[in-house]
Amino acid sequence: MSNQAGERLRKLLSEGTVVAPGAFNALCGLAVARAGFRACYVSGAATSVAAGVPDVGILTLEHFCRVINEVATASGLPVLGDADTGFGESEMVRRTVFEYHRAGAAGLHIEDQVFPKRCGHLDGKALVPIDHACEKVEAAARASIDCSDGTFVVCARTDARGVTGMDDAIERARRYVEAGADMIFPEGLSSEAEFGAFAKAMDDLGDARPHLLANMTEFGKTPMIPVSRFAEMGYSIVIYPVTLLRVAMKAVEEAAAMLRAEGTAAGLLGRMQTRQELYELIGYTPGTEWRFGAGDGR
Repeated sequence: MSNQAGERLRKLLSEGTVVAPGAFNALCGLAVARAGFRACYVSGAATSVAAGVPDVGILTLEHFCRVINEVATASGLPVLGDADTGFGESEMVRRTVFEYHRAGAAGLHIEDQVFPKRCGHLDGKALVPIDHACEKVEAAARASIDCSDGTFVVCARTDARGVTGMDDAIERARRYVEAGADMIFPEGLSSEAEFGAFAKAMDDLGDARPHLLANMTEFGKTPMIPVSRFAEMGYSIVIYPVTLLRVAMKAVEEAAAMLRAEGTAAGLLGRMQTRQELYELIGYTPGTEWRFGAGDGR
């Protein structure tokens, strides 16, 4: 059974560089769709902190699948999901692909860190041996074939740049492509020049060149680089995993402090989404039938 979301994402990737903001719940996914983005990302970091826990592999597969399903259903967009280290060894990686596919994801990425993993922009990470990581990528690729006729996108993330260096990151990426990865996610690159060098190394693979993902998370090891530059370097997708959550939580903290200090929300009204704006976002008109699961960002 093919994965329509996967087919849609693959089509987008073939047309040019895709920008995928991270959505941490259904309402955020709706906003991403309404803003005109054509794909969405569900981040392990954002999903974790939205649940009040750090990004160290605490949440369950079921929790991630629920968030992915809510975002995909509400937004109607193809969703790429973060699967951390795959929730276990190869057998569990296979199950993860099946469950993400069932939840409505267009694809996922798994990383080569030792469990419990850490945020990719922190020091102190450790990697699994390359052969071990390849086994997990192979399991994901086989699962994609079995559950979606290979349309579900398998992305392999390597954290090697910040642990063993750029050469190992490139070597691991090449091995992951051989193992069946459709896309490579080089985490923690420290400059535009490094992104360019990594892309050039993948160009050397010729027809086997994978799609490339660039991670534009804030306050980490990677500088802010415009999407236009990634397009020029040959990156297929740029994700902004925690951007919207960071902005939202800054607003929440400021509003909470103001409400506490002033004892009224009157001064906050100008910062708020109005009732009508909220209803428009969720596609609701009072007094009329609301249609669930429209699948088009409502």
